[in-house]
Amino acid sequence: MEPRSHKLYHLHGFHSRNLLDTYCSSKAEMPFTYEAFMYPMEKFHNAFSSGDFRGDVLIDFSIGPQIQHLYAAQEHFRDIILLKPTEHCILEVKKWTDSRTGAFDWSHTTTLATELAGKSDQSEEKEIRLRAAIKHVVKFDLNQENLTGSIGLPQADCLVFWNILEAISKDLKEFVRNFRKFSKLLKPGGRIMHYGALNCTFYMVGGEKFHFFKYNESDFRSMLSNEGFVITHLEVSQRKAESDLMDFDSVMFCTAYKE
Repeated sequence: MEPRSHKLYHLHGFHSRNLLDTYCSSKAEMPFTYEAFMYPMEKFHNAFSSGDFRGDVLIDFSIGPQIQHLYAAQEHFRDIILLKPTEHCILEVKKWTDSRTGAFDWSHTTTLATELAGKSDQSEEKEIRLRAAIKHVVKFDLNQENLTGSIGLPQADCLVFWNILEAISKDLKEFVRNFRKFSKLLKPGGRIMHYGALNCTFYMVGGEKFHFFKYNESDFRSMLSNEGFVITHLEVSQRKAESDLMDFDSVMFCTAYKE
C-alpha cells in the first residue's frame, strides 16, 4: 500500500482509546515502553528542569490524547493549552482532565514522572496539578487561516510537538508548511520541544494503517534553520521496540528557540 493511500490522522481520525491502549498502556506486552515513556519523559523532564523553559503559556501539539510528557511542564508554566484535530481526541483528553468515569489510567506515567522528580510519594498531587494546569483543549483546523477559527489563543512561550507534524503531513513541503502555521503561535524568542519518530512511514491503530511522513535528522535540522530557529539540543536514540505496529528506526528529541 502506498503512503498516500494510508489514512491521515487529522482527516480520518481513529478511536483515541485504541491508540492509548496500543502505544501508552501499562500492560506488560505493550512494546513501546521505552519510546512512549522512559526515554521521552526523561528528556522532557530534564529540559523543563533546566530552567530554560518557563513562562505563562505552553501550547502542546501531540498525536492522540497523550499527556505523559507534560507532568514536568506544569511546574514551569501557568497555563497549558492542548490543540487537537478531532473531537473524539478532545473528548478523551477531557475525560481525564475532568476525572470522569472510564478515563484512561495514566497512573503508571504519573509514577514515572514523580520518580524523575525525586518525589515518588506525590503521584496523586502531580496528577491534580497537571489537570489544573491544562486550561483548554481546543480543536485546530489546518484549512483555516487561524488554526482555531474564532477562538483566539494567547501567544505561547513554548510549543511542544509529539509526533504530530509527521502524522498530518503528506510530504516535506507540507511538513514545513504545517510547522510554520503552528510556530505562528510562538512569541518572539520563544522555545520549542520536539519529539518524533524518524524514518517511519506508517503506524497501526485498531487494525488500520495510518500515514506517517518519513523524514530524518538532516531534514529536521534544515527546516529549523530555514525557519529561523536555533537548535539548543538534539539527540537521536535507536529503536528498542520489537513490533510491526510502526516501522520507525529511531526517535529524536530536540529543543530550539526562535531567533
